[in-house]
Amino acid sequence: MGGSLAGLLAAYVLAEHADRVTVVERDRFQDGAGHRSGVPQARHPHVLLEGGQLALESLLPGFLAELRAARAPRVGMPSDMVQWQDGRWFRRLPTMSHIFTGSRAQLEELVRRRVLAHPVIDVVEGTDVVGFLGDASRLRGVLLRDRSGASRGKERALEADLVVDASGRGTKARQWLEAIGAEAAHEETIDTGLAYSSRVYRGKGGVLDGDTRGYYVYPSPAQTHAGGALPLEDGTHLVIVSGLRDDEPPTDDEQFVAYVKKRLPHPLLHRWMDEAEPVSSAFGYRRTANIRRRYDLPGRRPAGFLATGDALCTFNPVYGQGMAVAAMSAVALRDALADPRRTPTTRRVQEALLEASQQAWDISAGADRFMPGAVGTAAAAGPADRAANWYLQRVMERYLADPLVGSAFRAVLDLCAPVTSLFAPSVVRAVLFGPLTPTPTEPPTTPEEPAV
Repeated sequence: MGGSLAGLLAAYVLAEHADRVTVVERDRFQDGAGHRSGVPQARHPHVLLEGGQLALESLLPGFLAELRAARAPRVGMPSDMVQWQDGRWFRRLPTMSHIFTGSRAQLEELVRRRVLAHPVIDVVEGTDVVGFLGDASRLRGVLLRDRSGASRGKERALEADLVVDASGRGTKARQWLEAIGAEAAHEETIDTGLAYSSRVYRGKGGVLDGDTRGYYVYPSPAQTHAGGALPLEDGTHLVIVSGLRDDEPPTDDEQFVAYVKKRLPHPLLHRWMDEAEPVSSAFGYRRTANIRRRYDLPGRRPAGFLATGDALCTFNPVYGQGMAVAAMSAVALRDALADPRRTPTTRRVQEALLEASQQAWDISAGADRFMPGAVGTAAAAGPADRAANWYLQRVMERYLADPLVGSAFRAVLDLCAPVTSLFAPSVVRAVLFGPLTPTPTEPPTTPEEPAV
């Protein structure tokens, strides 16, 4: 259920274990990379973290070469970016990792081309899933309804031995499970009320400033507005600005510019926008709560049903984790099905999928708990959360300028290293006893040269 990144990659994994895999997608796929109405956030910035890159390359060998051949921008962190957080500029230290910042539509189209070429995989487009077939003990398929054409509105059954919900943040699995006598998953939520708006600009020569690929101002409890500009594959830059509940950025074009000028703590981005050419209108997005559905907990749920991607765990998009976790979840699905030591029951595989999203949840939900106005069933911070936050605040104070702490923390944020790596002895010494390394007093215009 769902033909975006999580659904496509899950289908590709399952094709090695099934006679037929059907991807049901409510939209109709366009030729080439185009925005789909079913992915409203596709018009906004997306990044592919290194953890996601490794997962995609593992699933689709050669994919990263295809991505680079399609001119997806590969941005070195922190060397290629001018970044600001809590009143301090990042040092532009030599590259520690890379992110891809091309459009969501481009990446999804490249994945779709590879996946749908598999002879076992079929796709049903322009069709809604409207319910489950089966009972509380086992799912036996889904009920479909055509969205267009001569059969518009007609319902038909699609039988299946396994149903995978990859329908995204708006999943209706809760209602459909309850309709067949099963229990829905308990939902953990944390919502800061974050909202953002984005607009495409073309700078002079397709660049920002010389060796700079992007700008970014990060949010924090003390600085709740964020924004920046990230490069796209066609030489333009996607400008984003965000604010919290009751101070959402506008989608009116003139007001968008005024909001950037007024709300961001430094005029750097606005000055560039003032000289650049806007090539799109502003678009807004408001559904940014962290939501985790605990299908791993005890309950009366059917065999033959799995949830993955945003239908299982969705994160505040400001952390840029969604595409990486979709790919990492597909790797977890592959490994769980191939494990010779354990029978891949529904419960065990679902636990593996949740585990694949655990670190991203800890980062996103852990940070959002301390944002002003955060609400939700998991928003309260306990003693362990406060202790972890105290240590992480010291990490964040140092990773802007300290190469050792910066490299360790960036690997965690990129989902390449476990959180425990922040407690390696050398990192702990730097965090607890090391001095704060000075940071630039003005936006650094060039990357630093590697140390000899």
